[in-house]
Amino acid sequence: MLGDELRALEVDRPIFIAGVARSGTTILTEMLSHHPDVTAHRYSDFPNVYTPYWRNWLGNRTGAGWVEPVERAHRDRIMVTPESPEAVEELIWMTFFSDLHEPRVDQVLTAETHNPEFERFHSEHVRKLLLVRGASRYLTKGNYNLTRLAYILKLYPDARVIVPVRHPVNHVASLVKQDRLFDRLAGEDRRVALQLRMSGHFEFGPGRRCINVGDHDAAADIQNCWSHDDKVGGWAGYWSSVYGFALDQFERNPLVRNVVEFVRYEDLCDQPSRQIDRLLDHCRLPAEPFDAIRAHYVDQLTAPEYYKPAFSSAEIKRIEALAGPVAERLGYPMDGSA
Repeated sequence: MLGDELRALEVDRPIFIAGVARSGTTILTEMLSHHPDVTAHRYSDFPNVYTPYWRNWLGNRTGAGWVEPVERAHRDRIMVTPESPEAVEELIWMTFFSDLHEPRVDQVLTAETHNPEFERFHSEHVRKLLLVRGASRYLTKGNYNLTRLAYILKLYPDARVIVPVRHPVNHVASLVKQDRLFDRLAGEDRRVALQLRMSGHFEFGPGRRCINVGDHDAAADIQNCWSHDDKVGGWAGYWSSVYGFALDQFERNPLVRNVVEFVRYEDLCDQPSRQIDRLLDHCRLPAEPFDAIRAHYVDQLTAPEYYKPAFSSAEIKRIEALAGPVAERLGYPMDGSA
């Protein structure tokens, strides 16, 4: 029914936000999703992920009206409604690629990866979402896409990619806090683990799984740390493994280097105006229609005050030993200045 309309649409410079969880991916996705040219998946697109046009077409005609925002399950100050942007696209990847979240399997997809069914489906899916939302640019948050950048650029050579990063001491503190929260929630309600698995989230809680970037020993070490409740060692190793891989791709692959912009969380909080302008320019999004949203987020983007790292000196030294070399490549001094 939509064939003619879909064929008339082009996927123009899709925007991919990918980083380790707790690095600012959600707030960046939320902010950019408010640009009038942009649309992204929403909480309401789950579980009907595979019919984006008809789900949204029906929702537009039977909407329940305004819904009171609530703090999301992460308890991190981010307020959401069913229409807030969310990482939904991962379910599509999981449908067409097996073992994407198996820590013992190399999860990297390259320019040589070949999956015509997925490539057709993904392109049509994005165009359906653009069509029903009346948007011209697609935005998606997918932390696992860090291992797929070369393949994504094979599909969409004009894509724009944002990789948020964060000082490893503060980042690991946030990851450990979040992991413990979801461990507790899953212990209180067995449906939590099921919901995380069904929605393609494997970062936290009893079902956490390491991203294997092709280093099987590193992946095994991370999983071993987690299985022995060594969250500091596990998350510091995870941070180093994932961001080290992303940096290697950036430095060795000119196609990746041309489309990727690393954004430090600290810079975003300290210099929101400058960083927002930088992101708009990188994504090739016009600034003028975004002025009011920009002003709102300039006031809203602040460093978290609801928790502080409480690591022992031994734990900090452990993080420095595991993450230090990669941190220095990202411009983070490992001298206790976090």
